[in-house]
Amino acid sequence: MFCSKCGTENPEGAKFCSKCGAKFGVSTGPSEAPAKPKAETSVGMSANTAGLLCYVGGWISGIVFAVIEKKSTFVKFHAWQSIMTFGILSVVQIIVSGILAAIAVATLSPGLVAFIGILGTIIWILTFGLWIALMIQAGTGKMWKLPWVGNWAEKRASKAS
Repeated sequence: MFCSKCGTENPEGAKFCSKCGAKFGVSTGPSEAPAKPKAETSVGMSANTAGLLCYVGGWISGIVFAVIEKKSTFVKFHAWQSIMTFGILSVVQIIVSGILAAIAVATLSPGLVAFIGILGTIIWILTFGLWIALMIQAGTGKMWKLPWVGNWAEKRASKAS
């Protein structure tokens, strides 16, 4: 369950937000709908829609939402996670596709060229799968934290509040 005041995810059945201390309403039972953060956003859309849009354009849309979002910790978390995740993956892809491929071609090693091509394709497929998964998670109202990057994004989103 997400706090309607700050957007922080809390355990089901909690009576108060673990971050801001806001009191939750009485729950009559488990909800059949996915958890949806009701936190107000600066961008005039629901928090999960804005969170999803943080990933649509990779690190670029993450930067846009990190700059324009002033209220929702949920949206800021997804913006910072998008910036760091897809920023790192873009650099890795440039290194593999550009620099290593150029070295492989310059050395005229067909085996190395094939390996670099396969490695680049694998990285692209994994990046695409992660992109889809992150958009689904944000769109359904979940703050799915990636290892290392998620903790950094959470700290960054909390500082900006």
